Amino acid sequence: MPSLPEITVVVPAYEEEARIGAVVRAMPACVRRVIVVDDASRDRTAEIARGASDGRVVVVRHDENRGVGGAIVTGYRAALAAGGDADDALVVMAGDAQMDPADLPRVAAPVLAGEAGYVKGDRFGAADVLRVMPKTRWVGGHVLSWMTSRAIGVPIRDSQCGYTALARWACASLDLDALWPRYGYPNDLLSQLALRGVPIREVAVRPVYAGEKSGLRAYHVAGIARLVARAYLRRLTSPAPAPRSLARARARGPDRTAP
Repeated sequence: MPSLPEITVVVPAYEEEARIGAVVRAMPACVRRVIVVDDASRDRTAEIARGASDGRVVVVRHDENRGVGGAIVTGYRAALAAGGDADDALVVMAGDAQMDPADLPRVAAPVLAGEAGYVKGDRFGAADVLRVMPKTRWVGGHVLSWMTSRAIGVPIRDSQCGYTALARWACASLDLDALWPRYGYPNDLLSQLALRGVPIREVAVRPVYAGEKSGLRAYHVAGIARLVARAYLRRLTSPAPAPRSLARARARGPDRTAP
């Protein structure tokens, strides 16, 4: 009997001992597996994640800090190694409790239905975003989304949102080794997906903030701008991609010819 699509959640976490337990315990029943990637935390993040497990949680720990993108890639590799259906949804939820678990089924749905290869959460589509999201993040997010959209040739409303779902078949098509591991990872991933013609969809998600200070600095923004410029040059020098359907992906197998 063929397997049915399932949801695996990848949770990148760095020094989140105060929140990781709540994140793990809030996973909806529809989630099959949770992979917590402790990015060399100096606190009890990994221990608390294991203690909060209901049997679905696997904890992977980095010996050295690799950045949020590097942690997500580790989670993707673990999910691919576990095997499953091509339509499996590999969902990313951060370990800082800034993503509403009630949104998870909606984020994963287009992937599970074979309607998209990648789904981005769209915080700007939430009705209360202007009241909840800090103004600097709102402005900065719009600017980076505008830049990213023009660089990759695909309209994206919220390029920096980390609440995402990636189809297993789309994940297998990526050059995971080449993905930028730190700030700018979402923009670099979008570039790879666009170059491969992977269908991208956005769904509205609830922005969650509790007064946390952003770790984003001016030099991070400069780095993201360089990645966006590189994405634009990639698009100019690469053949126009043919839209990838799930059927084509299964027939052709992983396509790693794009940069």
